[in-house]
Amino acid sequence: MRRKLTPLQRGRVDIREAASNTRGVVCEAVRDKRWITRTALPEDSMDKPNIVTCTAPVNIAVIKYWGKRNEDLILPINSSLSVTLHQDQLKTTTTVATSRSFQEDRIWLNGKEEDITHPRLQSCLREIRRLARKRRNDGEAGLNLTGMSHKVHICSVNNFPTAAGLASSAAGFACLVYTLAQVFGVEGELSGIARQGSGSACRSMYGGFVQWIMGKKDDGKDSLAQQVEPETHWPDLRILVLVASAERKQVGSTSGMQTSVQTSCLLKHRAESVVPERMVEMIEAVQTKDFTAFAELTMKDSNQFHATCLDTYPPIFYLNNVSRQVINLVHRYNRHYGETRVAYTFDAGPNAVIFTLQQHVTEFVQVVQHFFPPDTNGGQFIKGLPVSCASLSKDLEQAIGLEPMPKGISYIISTKAGPGPCVVEDHLLGSDGLPKKTT
Repeated sequence: MRRKLTPLQRGRVDIREAASNTRGVVCEAVRDKRWITRTALPEDSMDKPNIVTCTAPVNIAVIKYWGKRNEDLILPINSSLSVTLHQDQLKTTTTVATSRSFQEDRIWLNGKEEDITHPRLQSCLREIRRLARKRRNDGEAGLNLTGMSHKVHICSVNNFPTAAGLASSAAGFACLVYTLAQVFGVEGELSGIARQGSGSACRSMYGGFVQWIMGKKDDGKDSLAQQVEPETHWPDLRILVLVASAERKQVGSTSGMQTSVQTSCLLKHRAESVVPERMVEMIEAVQTKDFTAFAELTMKDSNQFHATCLDTYPPIFYLNNVSRQVINLVHRYNRHYGETRVAYTFDAGPNAVIFTLQQHVTEFVQVVQHFFPPDTNGGQFIKGLPVSCASLSKDLEQAIGLEPMPKGISYIISTKAGPGPCVVEDHLLGSDGLPKKTT
């Protein structure tokens, strides 16, 4: 005869037997002939990854960041200010997928699988996951807990040359942090996390004109980016990226900064005595849309940054002959008109970034094409925002008077100030969590 169970005992049997059948939709509690139903996802949908894709912009500093007071937290020795470039022309796209079926974290960059144990990448991953756990532990309403402990697959591509002085790491880490935050439900201030991946990445978390406040605290909590003005603030400001070289630079920014901090007397003077005043002047120039002040500060700060690189021992050479010719061309162009119509800046690479106003774009592009004749068998010379054709006056050509450098400029990217990171729908990873095949 079957032993009669109490209601409590029957309940325990029901629970044990329901739990033992983890994939079934129904399970039978045999002992007392009762049926317990449990809701379950179909097996294929349980392993379907959660996928989010975002894009993030390049930023170009007009008051440069060069040198860290803390290498681990990436805390700068001076504040900086940048312009965010429009993503229609320059951006990083990153897809992050999480799934219970993933065995390990993986990352693909520009079509090649890379080592995901890179310390800076791990810092960003670790911090996003920490904040996600904190939100869960705080019991925030509406938080989706699915995938909190799942492994991630990351795929990222740039639509511009990597490691050639076009702030690829800034866009890359900003995009990574923003996308991870969407996947794990992390909200709020993210620039401090992006900073731990690449210092200037914190500025790519915002559109328009952005300052990176160096901060004073040892833990870096006050070393954050802040928008000075949105991308709509100065609608007729235009930016031309003159790509002199798409090759990987010989001295990376990280190692270059370390050497400068250790050996350059000029760097210390710049950080303590020059940059604080320039930051105030630059913010005022942006807010009042004073192009002359903006342009002259931009060029002076670029020159001082590269002077610091020369003051480093052994010296660092980021500029090449084409870069120096662009500098000469800009100053001769401005001198011809008796006013500052065009400005240059160079980051840690040979490519010039030109700032000007919309009414001067057409003529200056013709100047560049004349003195840096493009390869007629090559691809499109002007990319991005359309530029009208115009003829170059003999007076201006003679006033500049430089010897042409054929093929010195590979191409020009015509763009303007643009917005910060955003979510998009076109994923780089397939439903299997692997990069999609490109044709």
